[in-house]
Amino acid sequence: MMEQQKKSGFVTLIGRPNVGKSTLMNQLIGQKIAITSKKPQTTRNRIQTVLTTELGQIVFLDTPGIHKAKNKLGENMVRAAKNTIREVDVVLWLVEPVTYIGQGERQIAEDLKAAAAPVILVINKVDAVKPEDVAKAINTYKDLYDFQEIVPVSALKGSFTDDLVKTIFKYLPYGPMYYDEDTVTDQPERQIVAELIREKALHALDQEIPHGIAVVIDQMKWVKGGRLVNIEATIICERDSHKGIIIGKGGAMLKKIGTNARYEIERLLDTKANLQLWVKVKKDWRDSEYLLKNYGLTEPE
Repeated sequence: MMEQQKKSGFVTLIGRPNVGKSTLMNQLIGQKIAITSKKPQTTRNRIQTVLTTELGQIVFLDTPGIHKAKNKLGENMVRAAKNTIREVDVVLWLVEPVTYIGQGERQIAEDLKAAAAPVILVINKVDAVKPEDVAKAINTYKDLYDFQEIVPVSALKGSFTDDLVKTIFKYLPYGPMYYDEDTVTDQPERQIVAELIREKALHALDQEIPHGIAVVIDQMKWVKGGRLVNIEATIICERDSHKGIIIGKGGAMLKKIGTNARYEIERLLDTKANLQLWVKVKKDWRDSEYLLKNYGLTEPE
C-alpha cells in the first residue's frame, strides 16, 4: 500500500511584541526553545523550530516583534520580521482579544499586503477573557484583512492549539520533510543556552537594562563522559552603572541569574551544568554592526 503523502512547509508567527508568539511556539513544539518574558523585543533572531506529526512537518519561523526601531539592533529585527513574511507558505498573525485596533496592528495589516501566502489570524490569550469578548474581537478584526481563517487559542494554557495545527496543515503544500522527525530546532545548543541566560537576566533585572544586554558563550565543554557540561558566559551591557546592577550587592544578582539559568540549561541538555558568568561593558554595542554580527544578531542581507 502506498504511504500517505505528507504535507510540509514554512510558517511564520508575526505580531506586535508581547502578544505571546514565543509562548505559542514553545507550546506547539512541546519544548522550551524560544525565550519568553513580559518585556518587549525578547526574541532577537528568527528562531526556526520544527513540528512533525502524522500529517507532515511544519517549520516555524518565530520572528522578532514588529516595532518602531530605535537603533541598528531594532532595524535588523524589524527587517528580519518583514523579510520572513515574503518567504513562507502560511502566515500566522497573533493578536490579543481586544475590540480596539491600534496603529501598530494597522501597520502590520499594511505590511501583510506583501505576503503571497494565506494569513491565519490567531487570537491569543482567550483564557483571560469571557467567550463573548472573543466573539467581539473576531468581529473587530475580520474586516481588517482578508484572513483565510480566524482561530482563537490560549498559548499559555495550550487550549485550542491542536485546532490551530490542523488549520495550518490545510494550507500547506504536499512535499518532503525538511528535518528528521526528532528535530525540534535548528538553533545551535550554544545559542539556546545564551538565550536562556539572557531570559533569566531579563526576568531578574529592572525595566531599563535588559534591552542593553547580550550574552556570549565563551566556552562550552562536556566532561565526565558527557555527564557534565562546563559553561563560561559573558553578559555584555552598555554602562558601568548597569554592570554594578547586574552583579548586585556582593554578587547576589549575578548569582541569582546564574542559578536560574543553570536550572533551565540542565533541563534543556539533560545533564549537570557548571555555569560561570562574567559581566563586561561595551558602550553602544546595539549600534555597532561589528558587535551585532559578533553576537549573532544580524540578518543576512
